[in-house]
This record gives sequence, C-alpha cells and structure tokens, in this order.
Amino acid sequence: MRFAFSDEQDQLRRALRRALDDAGGVAAARRAMASEVGHDAALWRVLGRDLGLAGLLAPEALGGAGLGWVEVVAVMEELGAVVAAVPFFATVALAGAALQVAADDAQRRALWPTLARGDATATVAYLAPGADPGADVVGAAARAVDGGHLLSGTLRAVVDGATADLVLVAATDAAGDVALYAVAGDAAGLTRRRVSTMDQTRALAELTLDDVRVAATARLAAGGRDVVARVLDLARIALAAEQLGGAQRCLDLAVDYAKVRHQFGRPIGSFQAVQHACADMFVAVESARSAAYHAGWAADQDLPALAEVAAATSAFCGDAFFRVAGDTIQVHGGIGFTWEHDAHLYFKRARASRALLGAPASQRERVAHHLGLGVEATATAMATAPGT
Repeated sequence: MRFAFSDEQDQLRRALRRALDDAGGVAAARRAMASEVGHDAALWRVLGRDLGLAGLLAPEALGGAGLGWVEVVAVMEELGAVVAAVPFFATVALAGAALQVAADDAQRRALWPTLARGDATATVAYLAPGADPGADVVGAAARAVDGGHLLSGTLRAVVDGATADLVLVAATDAAGDVALYAVAGDAAGLTRRRVSTMDQTRALAELTLDDVRVAATARLAAGGRDVVARVLDLARIALAAEQLGGAQRCLDLAVDYAKVRHQFGRPIGSFQAVQHACADMFVAVESARSAAYHAGWAADQDLPALAEVAAATSAFCGDAFFRVAGDTIQVHGGIGFTWEHDAHLYFKRARASRALLGAPASQRERVAHHLGLGVEATATAMATAPGT
C-alpha cells in the first residue's frame, strides 16, 4: 500500500507553508513565547479564519471544510516544522475530535459553527493531578442537580486551557459513568492558571472547577471511558504528525549545518561519524513518516484497531523526534545549546510532547495490552524501541 497526499491535500500544505513562512516561521513561535496568551493570536486568525483550518473537521453544513484526519495529519506536520504556537491542536485535534466522537447533532450545531469560523478556541480537559497521561485517568466529578450538573475537581496539563473559550471537561458521575461536559471558559466557579513548562511554545494550564454549573444539554451525548479514550487516541495521531514535522526540520538543520561547518579544512559532513548520525536520523524520520501517515488513514477509516495504531504511532514518533532533536544538537556542537539557535526549541518541544498524552513506555504497554501480550513481551518491546 502506498500512502500519498492528493493534489488538494498538497495544495493545503503549500498554502499553510506559505502562511507560516510569511509569519516568520520559528520567529513567530519565539514571539508567542513572550505573549500573555501563550500563542500567536494574529497567526491563528490567518490560519483559522482565512485558511479555514479552524473548521477543518467540522461538517460543511456547520461552516467547516468537512475534511478528515489525513488533512489534520498534513496540517500538524507543517505546524510541527516551525514549532507553531497556535491553538490548532487544542481546538481541532482535541475539541474537534470530541465533537466528532461524543456530540449529537444538536450539540454539534450549537458548538461547532463558532469554532469553525475561527471566532473561538476550545480544548479538552481530563487529566487528574499526579496521573499518567497515558492512563486516561479522569480528574473531575459530576453531580446531577435540577436542570443540569455541577462539576468539581482539578485538571492539569490542559492544552491552551487558560485561554480557551470552550472547555470540554471529562468528568465521572455518581454511577461511575464518564462523559464530556461543555463548559464556557468564563464560567462561574472555574479557575484557570497557566503553568510554566519546558516547552514555552505550547501553553498548558491547570483548571480548578468548584461546583461549576452546566445545563443538562452540556453533557455530550456519547459517554463512557471508551469515548474519552477514542478522543485521546485521535489526538495522539495528530500529535505524532506534529512530531514528524519537527523531526524532519531537525534533520534538515543538521544536514545543512554539516555541509557548511568546517573543521580541519573540510566540511564536518565529510566525517564518517557525522554521516552515520545523519543517516540514522533520516531512517528515524522516514519510519515516523510511514507511521504517522498510516495512522491518519486509519483514523479516517475508523479501523477497529485504531487504539493500537494510535498507541504504536505515538510511541514511535515521540521517540523518533526526541532522538533526532538530540542528535541535531550534537551535530551543531556548542551553538546548538544556545538560546539564539532554534535547535533547543525543537528539543524542548520533543521532550514535552513525548509525555503530553502518555509517554512512549506507557503507549507500548497499551499496545501490548490490546494485543494480549504479557509483561515480558512489553519489556522486550520497550528495550528494542528507538532511543532506548
């Protein structure tokens, strides 16, 4: 089977690449790092509204493009190449996945049009303090009251959670059932605090809900832990594509530098050790590309084995990006560690994104679990993974 983008998908990629170049590429991410909101609002207006990326997954009848996860993978790869600080991942890959998977038609009509126009941002909040992101442990509780629900709890590592206009909160009710609840970003009883992170190009927040009241219709129609897990698996595929884009850019930086940096009167790229390092990086990037593209296709096909595909792709692409980003710094030598060079931005993004939705080790455990393998098989898989 050969995975290739269609002409329309390639046109989308080229248009996005031009917009990112016009914004300054990585320089735009550096500007966003110093902003109060933690993302580039001006760039998001261009991408979300003008290019229509905010409505990529939304049906055309609701003002969106009606596209799928292959297009999400294409977009995330381009964004990852410049460590773009925009709320696409939170609004489309997380919240968009939740609306696809969990909302009924009425809820989609109520929530998606504003997001699809790029007039608002959204995210998903689920993770309990101290929990492994790969375990899908829900950190909020829902209590039924007349006409609605009261939500309480603390949720951490919420992507763009301090600025999102809509937060889809995963909460457990008294019967032990899990569902997603639509909460306005300015809801009474909701406290949001942006937290310091290694990756300054992706804003994370801690949310505290103190009896936040929502209407009965705010509970998305499809509930259960499997629904939340499905949303996170789709988001993992999108994140893997972003990691691919970052890894490819790191490889490009390393190869370009190896051609122009001279030592002992010759380019360092002529030395066998550097050649081998770049060759290993190339293999890791191309393998990650195959995994990410296949996962995007699998998401659109709604394969029964999507959970295994998402976990395996997340583990491999996370490790590949981390390894390639580290090797890129090694190729650059001392300059790769400086604030002025972009290499450290990719390394920080690689390290942080690797753990965002579950570390590679926990994802390999999920694969083993889905395949019915035991502890010994899991340990073997972990020992033979890239970068271990």
